[in-house]
Amino acid sequence: RGTEKTITVPITDAATMAQAFEAAHRRRYGFLAQEKPLLMDTLIVEAESAAASNPLQTASKKRNETPPPQALARMFSRGEWHDTPLFDLSDLAYGHGIAGPAIVTEPTGTIVIEPGWNGAIDPHGNLILTAHEAAGLLADTARSCDPVTLEIFNSLFMSIAEQMGIILRNTAQSVNVKERLDFSCAIFDPTGDLVANAPHVPVHLGSMDATVRSVLASGQQIEPGDAFVQNDPHNGGSHLPDITVVTPVFDEEGDDILFFVASRAHHEDVGGINPGSMSPFGRTIHDEGIVLDNLKLVERGVFMTDRIEAALGAGPHPARNIAQNIADLMAQVAANAAGATELRKLAATYGLATVHAYMGHIQDNAEAAVRRVLGDIEGGRFTLHLNSGAQISVAITIDKDTRSATVDFSGTSKQQDSAFNAPAAVTRAAVLYVFRCLIADAIPLNAGCMKPIDIVVPEGCMLNPAYPAAVVAGNVETSQAITDALFAALGKLGTAQGTMNNLTFGNARVQYYETICSGAPAGPGFDGAAAVHTHMTNTRMTDPEILEQRYPVILDEFRIDRGSGGKGRWNAGDGVTRKIRFLDSMTCSILSDHRKVAPVGVAGGEVGRIGLNFVARGDGSREDLGGCGSTDVEPGDTIVIRTPTGGGFGSKQQRKGTK
Repeated sequence: RGTEKTITVPITDAATMAQAFEAAHRRRYGFLAQEKPLLMDTLIVEAESAAASNPLQTASKKRNETPPPQALARMFSRGEWHDTPLFDLSDLAYGHGIAGPAIVTEPTGTIVIEPGWNGAIDPHGNLILTAHEAAGLLADTARSCDPVTLEIFNSLFMSIAEQMGIILRNTAQSVNVKERLDFSCAIFDPTGDLVANAPHVPVHLGSMDATVRSVLASGQQIEPGDAFVQNDPHNGGSHLPDITVVTPVFDEEGDDILFFVASRAHHEDVGGINPGSMSPFGRTIHDEGIVLDNLKLVERGVFMTDRIEAALGAGPHPARNIAQNIADLMAQVAANAAGATELRKLAATYGLATVHAYMGHIQDNAEAAVRRVLGDIEGGRFTLHLNSGAQISVAITIDKDTRSATVDFSGTSKQQDSAFNAPAAVTRAAVLYVFRCLIADAIPLNAGCMKPIDIVVPEGCMLNPAYPAAVVAGNVETSQAITDALFAALGKLGTAQGTMNNLTFGNARVQYYETICSGAPAGPGFDGAAAVHTHMTNTRMTDPEILEQRYPVILDEFRIDRGSGGKGRWNAGDGVTRKIRFLDSMTCSILSDHRKVAPVGVAGGEVGRIGLNFVARGDGSREDLGGCGSTDVEPGDTIVIRTPTGGGFGSKQQRKGTK
């Protein structure tokens, strides 16, 4: 009762159905709801009858002895030659089995059964292949890194994270998760180092390992079936709306932690002085919402509903839609449970030693890839100015002998009396993202990318603030500025819009948050794409139909402003204008940058355009919101956002076709 999801179980007596429901709930979501009464929602009746004929021919008798092979062939597999039996599929019948290595021919193809695999003919004449020696076959590769096996594990780990993301999206309730895809999933080794992730949100992924390590450092007892919730930016989080659920994966005996899985989702409201928890006017972290510092969300398999409800409802500015928070948290726990299940299957198939070894090999490979890049590029320095007058200064020094780099943010402005402070984990995430972008190889973003890089961030500056600094804009705004500064210092990319254009509106009944796209940056040899999310955000815009169905608003206009990108030898992508009309009384807030200072050009490129935010009132008047503003709106009022655009790359006079 109290949830939107149903689970189908066979009908029988009440006690048996309850047991079946609990078992299915654990399989799907990884926990049991705390003292929730069960509700029979729907009764399904099925009727069936025998088919008039069976189109599949089924063997009536199982045969035992497999016929001898027609010949032997030499086959090279797994590093050695094998004398391999050759069979014709037409000679095989139900019950016949073949152990690899073997080759089976048929009129339309050839089937290779590798060593460690078995083939068996089923009653319908199909050849079914199953693996039986995967762990043993990879035992030797655990000690040394086999390139083919490395690619297999790259794909396996990333696939697990992608499956986690699919489950999170399908089981969540909020528009933020289901439609905007503002979430990320990843897997970690036992020490908390990032191993692999799905292609989700870079600002999440690069900072999640700090969150996992904060769980390990918390000193709490960690038991099988536990899951922890964390959003504290001063202890490994990014900003308060981004809530991370961390789940340890234990061995079968429950003694040792084998892996960690984690999912981070942007919740539409976690309290604070403004609906949507993205206030432009917060001065401390407590103005921005509820802080959850490694709270045990699931305890020995039981979802602690009362505990999280009490935490989200505490303080002077509690969360406004706790039921939706809990629904999305349950979806995150379910995603983690799926990831844990798949990791256990992986260990059972290939052996735990091999899985752990390749978690290390993947990070070593990423480190080597970054060192190769560092051998081919030059360092540099850049200072980027923000609307507030603050600046981000970075100097990148590369040691060609060791193929390592130092990224030094000395000279960056001190901690701000605003929300534009970026937690140290977010600063690190931006550096990780930039250097990963320089790698051409298809490797997962992981902790190995950072091993050749030393980051210097002075304590007390806006990129490493002290508690209780406000940080909600640091995650979404300052992270974009850090990225622009790093790419510009390296001379590899022009600036992007340098903001996410964070729009929130809501009241006691509904809360909404979105980031608004603009043009992608230009670079050496290419123009930027128009109207896309870039860099540290990788979310979608909400579909107009969903936006208007779920919220009392009308999307009046959403257009690409052709020709608005910064000009250069290569032009930045074009920005957008977005107009949303309100049908109810609400508070509307915008958190953005580059409304006074235009994104700069790189390598002689021209500046981009500045952005604009204002409310067109129903009575014809207009209220300018500046880069950061909040106002009460009434039915008939319209918020208008015109995004900034990145600067051009290279001199405009060098552009092809320019006279």
